[in-house]
Amino acid sequence: MELLASVRPQVVLLDLNLPDGHGMPLIKEILVFDPAIRVIVITAFGDLKLGIEAMKAGANDFLKKPYEMDELILAVDNAARAFESQVRLDIYSRREAEIFHGQHLIGESPPMVRLLDIVERVAGSNATTVLILGESGTGKELVARAIHYGSERKNAPLMEVNCSAFQETLLENELFGHERGAYTDARELKKGLVELCDGGTLFLDEVADMPLATQAKLLRFLENQTFKRVGGGVDLRVDLRIVTATNKDLATEIAAGNFREDLFYRLKVVSLELPRLTDRGDDVLLIARWYLRQFNQKFKKSFREIAPEAGRLIGAYRWPGNVRELKNVLERLVLLENDTVLRVEHLPAEIREAGRNPAFRRMAPAELLGVDDVPTLARIEDDHIRRVLLLTGGNKSHAARLLGISRQGLFERLKRVVEPVAATEQGVK
Repeated sequence: MELLASVRPQVVLLDLNLPDGHGMPLIKEILVFDPAIRVIVITAFGDLKLGIEAMKAGANDFLKKPYEMDELILAVDNAARAFESQVRLDIYSRREAEIFHGQHLIGESPPMVRLLDIVERVAGSNATTVLILGESGTGKELVARAIHYGSERKNAPLMEVNCSAFQETLLENELFGHERGAYTDARELKKGLVELCDGGTLFLDEVADMPLATQAKLLRFLENQTFKRVGGGVDLRVDLRIVTATNKDLATEIAAGNFREDLFYRLKVVSLELPRLTDRGDDVLLIARWYLRQFNQKFKKSFREIAPEAGRLIGAYRWPGNVRELKNVLERLVLLENDTVLRVEHLPAEIREAGRNPAFRRMAPAELLGVDDVPTLARIEDDHIRRVLLLTGGNKSHAARLLGISRQGLFERLKRVVEPVAATEQGVK
């Protein structure tokens, strides 16, 4: 222990049978001094249970005397690589924290105020599973990061994986790792993300696309937070929070046989549903101005404000791609244009069209309404019916169900709508 401060090793070879005591308590002392140090326990007793106990206490590996020199060299090499991986992981975690703190969950609308309150409560809780639902571009990844960095786990790793980006066997290997010799190309032990982010948070994006076989293994892990590496026989225990996200309707996926119902109930112990940008009122302009400042600084431009008419059009557009679309539009405009004010002529055609075509329009934010702009209730209802018909491709039966009225009731309301849906005149049935 006296040598640790001066030597600061990457790997410690620790015999359990020491002249002045037992080596087991030293494992924890070493890891308190530096959690990145890899400890290889050496015991003369040949006791498998003792070796497993040492691994549970935090040892990286254990060897039984007598051992071959090649065996020792391999163990040290693996431990040194694990140390270097941990150092890189720590650097990655610090960088991710810096990136997150440069971003924000922006919003003052009632749906966002409620969401931010729930995020804060979930982050401070002991919930081990959180399910985030919402359309693409609503900010599910940012919410996952807010939960992690707002919790006591913030100094431990946050690891992210997109479940749709891996084949079944590769995803299992990515999550749970493998033992040396588990398959032909497994020349050395590999720790999976579950093991690497012990103490932290694992974010599984697009969880609805996870293969059924991997879903079964994830469910078993969630039951007691233990797992086996591929090709391994020892149960390993970790402590982490699993945050999952999807833009799909999991009830529909369950009915289609694509998602396990028991896993769904295990994941949704705590669930959050993110509002669409079009349902967040004045937040649209609030977010647009925030991104204008961010990209103005990034690209060293001179934009100071958004012109009132441009702001009205930004506020009126439907934003089917949600916050992600808004961000991409602002980034492109600031990058390509040179001005001090973001004007109507800078905006893409589809946003300019929002001022003229109801198919592209939503309710205008309150700050943009003048006395003459206040819509009547009949106009609001007509606009909403148009949007729902667009959403259903003109299918009136489906639209009536979504609106919560009878099909005949929908027909009665459509009699007063002069332009039922201009963009889908040919598709209305």
